[in-house]
Amino acid sequence: MQAAESTVDQSEIAKFEAMAAEWWDPNGKFKPLHMLNPCRLDYITKQISVDFKRDLDADKPFEGLRLLDIGCGGGLLSEPMARLGASVVGADAAERNIPVARVHAEQSGLDIDYRHTTAEALVEEAEKFDVVLNMEVVEHVADPLAYLTACQRLLKPGGLHICSTINRNPKSFAAAIVGAEYVMRWLPKGTHEWQKFITPDELFELLKKAGLDPVDRKGFVFNPITWSWKISERDTSVNYVTASVKPL
Repeated sequence: MQAAESTVDQSEIAKFEAMAAEWWDPNGKFKPLHMLNPCRLDYITKQISVDFKRDLDADKPFEGLRLLDIGCGGGLLSEPMARLGASVVGADAAERNIPVARVHAEQSGLDIDYRHTTAEALVEEAEKFDVVLNMEVVEHVADPLAYLTACQRLLKPGGLHICSTINRNPKSFAAAIVGAEYVMRWLPKGTHEWQKFITPDELFELLKKAGLDPVDRKGFVFNPITWSWKISERDTSVNYVTASVKPL
C-alpha cells in the first residue's frame, strides 16, 4: 500500500480536504475553477474529438470511451464528460471529496464511478483508459515524474493524456499566488507553492521521460476586463495545458 501512494503529498491533500464541501459553490473557494471550466472543457473536448475522430455535434460523442479524471475533486470535469457519453472514473486522494462528488452526480442523474484512490493504486489494479484527464494536479504531488509515469501506465496504447498546470516565473507568482490568494482571495493562502510550479518545457520533458509523446500545448489566459478565460496559442506564461499520446 505504501508503494501505491508514493507520489501523494499529504500536506497538499489536507488543503483540499478542508475545502471539500465547497466544490459546487460557484462563488466559493473553487470559484477560479468554475470560471476556468468552460475553457478547460473546450480544450479537452476538441482534443478528444480529434484524437478519436468523434463528432462533437453527436448526441453522445464520447460513447465507448473510458475516461479517468484523476484528482477529480467534486466532479467539475467528470460530470460533463459523462454527459458526453464517456464511461467515467473519477479518482481523488482526498477522501472527503468523493462523497461530495457522488451526491452531486446522483442529483444530476449521472452514473460516475468515483473512488478514493491514487494513480499508483489504479496501476496496481491493472486499470486501463482511453483518456486520462490530469488537470491542476501535477503541481501538488511529491514526485511529478513518478506520478506522470503512473498516468502513462493507465493509458491504453494510443490513449490521450491531457495535463494542465501553472508555469513557474515571476508573472505566475504574481497572478496565481499574490493575485488569487492574497488580493482576490479566490483561494486560501498557501494553496499553491510557487517552487512546485512547472514550466512548459519541464513538463514536456517529464512527459517524454514518462513514456508519452507530447503533441500540443496552449495557454489559459484570464482577461480581467471581460472577467473570462480564453485559450491562447502562444501565452503559456501562467496557466497552460498540454496534450500527449501513448505510443501504439
